[in-house]
Amino acid sequence: MTCLVVGTGGREHALARALAADPVVGAVHCAPGNPGIAAVATLHPVDQMDGEAVAELAVSLGADLVVVGPEAPLVAGVADAVRARGIAVFGPSGAAAQLEGSKAFAKEVMEAAGVPTAAARVCTTSEQVAAALDEFGAPYVVKDDGLAAGKGVVVTSDRAAALAHAEGCDRVVIEEYLDGPEVSLFAICGWSEAEGTTVYPLQPAQDFKRIFDGDEGGNTGGMGAYTPLPWAPEGLVDEVLRDVLQPTVDEMARRGTPFSGLLYAGLALTSRGTRVVEFNTRFGDPETQPLMALLDAPLSPLLMGAATGTLASVPAPTWKDGNAVAVVMASAGYPESSSKGDVISGLDAAEGLDDVHVIHAGTALSEAGEPVTAGGRVLAVVATGSSLAAAREAAYAGVGEISFDGAQHRTDIALKAAQG
Repeated sequence: MTCLVVGTGGREHALARALAADPVVGAVHCAPGNPGIAAVATLHPVDQMDGEAVAELAVSLGADLVVVGPEAPLVAGVADAVRARGIAVFGPSGAAAQLEGSKAFAKEVMEAAGVPTAAARVCTTSEQVAAALDEFGAPYVVKDDGLAAGKGVVVTSDRAAALAHAEGCDRVVIEEYLDGPEVSLFAICGWSEAEGTTVYPLQPAQDFKRIFDGDEGGNTGGMGAYTPLPWAPEGLVDEVLRDVLQPTVDEMARRGTPFSGLLYAGLALTSRGTRVVEFNTRFGDPETQPLMALLDAPLSPLLMGAATGTLASVPAPTWKDGNAVAVVMASAGYPESSSKGDVISGLDAAEGLDDVHVIHAGTALSEAGEPVTAGGRVLAVVATGSSLAAAREAAYAGVGEISFDGAQHRTDIALKAAQG
């Protein structure tokens, strides 16, 4: 099988790496990719937002499967352009990707499907925003209705800050605050007229959104993640499949926009029960990195099954024993800005450690051929271990081998869970 992965970041590196290790995959390509992905795939300088260009590349490569990684190309309909050329695509249609592209649309679907979520108000004027903030009270939760690279949400007790964030958005969703820990649960979803909907949840993971230890500082795309969750309630996956994932994909099919691809439910385990914080319509970053490290089944049959409406005939995913931790290293200035061109050293030393590998995200090569920073989240050090503590220790040993000017990382990824 020939696979083409679309995207540039850590999620795409993790997926390309898993596909390259898949015994039925003969060739992996990536457009446009990054220097880390080049170790497991052939790179092509194609604009990931140009559906026709991606489709042309897929045809020229004889691709059997195209995997669209990021949310922006999905919402822009890149999967539709490739699918129109008769090539199997893992990723929802542009219409179905509105589950992530519009938080207001997602709320509408959840309400129709009876999915438990936070009460919310969709606001387009400053007067509506002020009224909604007063209705729900502090802490205030203000979400940009559209895509914002994981950074469109502000949770604050400062009413002025909440108003300021809302003013920077065309349309916002104001929500009641949800207490309790957050969990990421991904599901591979397929649909066909013959089989209806098929939903395979993956094992739960948790990511860390704030830039600093102790969940302090600004919101980021994610500074680290781990899986499995030793503290997760028994039966959580079954509950979320029954109350969230299955009703959502059934409602999407009922609307004539069936969902196939990856549905990501961000969940809050509140004092009043499990609630959906948000949906994403693609693999999350950085949770994908530890999940792929523990996946104990070839990836391509699952993705191809979802892409071709045959997922029901593919065995459900299985998982290796043990634990996986990913620690993100970010560039100077992140998340407000990012430093580019800083030389990265120690990558080979980190990769040489037992049970450790490095996933590239915001990296590039200098004119001299050296790896340099090229974005906010530069890379993730991923490690596996028989215990969560062992996986943490290995991941941070890898972080300790890598350096670049202004590098920043959290020191508490999975710490509380590892301590029990």
